[in-house]
Amino acid sequence: MLRLMPLLLLMGMVTVCLAGDEQYELGEDSMRHEGVPRGTVTNHVWKSKVFPGSIRHYSVYVPEQYDADTPTAVMVFQDGHTYLDEKGQFRVPVVFDNLIHKGELPPIIGIFIDPGYLQEELPNKRGWQPRPQNRSFEYDTLSDQYSRFLLEEILPEVGKNYNLTKDPEQRAICGISSGGICAWTVAWERPDEFRKVLSHVGSFTNIRGGHVYHALIRKTEPKPIRVFLQDGSGDLDNQHGNWPLANQQMAKSLAFAKYDHKFVYGEGGHNGIHGGAILPDSLRWLWRPADEKDSVEK
Repeated sequence: MLRLMPLLLLMGMVTVCLAGDEQYELGEDSMRHEGVPRGTVTNHVWKSKVFPGSIRHYSVYVPEQYDADTPTAVMVFQDGHTYLDEKGQFRVPVVFDNLIHKGELPPIIGIFIDPGYLQEELPNKRGWQPRPQNRSFEYDTLSDQYSRFLLEEILPEVGKNYNLTKDPEQRAICGISSGGICAWTVAWERPDEFRKVLSHVGSFTNIRGGHVYHALIRKTEPKPIRVFLQDGSGDLDNQHGNWPLANQQMAKSLAFAKYDHKFVYGEGGHNGIHGGAILPDSLRWLWRPADEKDSVEK
């Protein structure tokens, strides 16, 4: 199975459970509770011009506390269906409902975007099978194309119906695996638009040149980005690189360049088990006021 992993990685996110994953469990903030207002989720389809010939699903979460008269914070998720699934490893709508209700997050509009398919119609079922053909190109490429896709297409479209903030300090972006490096690339290319990044088992390896980031961070004037990285010692090691080493190098480079960053390193594999277990704390840290104490449990 592990010999097949490089191919499967490029085909789409694959969950591999290894020794060490069993210690991570979802907490109360990832569970539904009576009396907590529920946000609404609407589902949509988008044909892109920035990624010509591609079609994809995306969903929009709007909290119950949304006020149309107030510009509202935004958080974008790559591999959107993975983060949206209320029975999955992340359960973002549930976590958002709980933390917004407790006042630990501001009201946030979540935009959950799937990778593009290079075909006229979408598959009947949203998920990994069949694979989204354009995922690696969209996520692993080091360019401004994905940020342009968000800024020229998706955010304006969602903004037709909701009052989205234009404050980059109130815009976050998140992803897992190749979606994690994509999140970083968006903020790296456009820190004037996105300044919060959350990466789960990010692919900062040489799939399409992403291994250069740890060197670029050291040699580039620091950008106003706050970034949370999660990875595990059981993550991938293949011809594209070593994921645990790559994430450790990213963390060291971020520390050297004095970025506002957090790296939580565990023992799990290339999946969302650890990242999902610490998601509530990760979000609290990411959205904390600038002067608030840095604290996230491992």
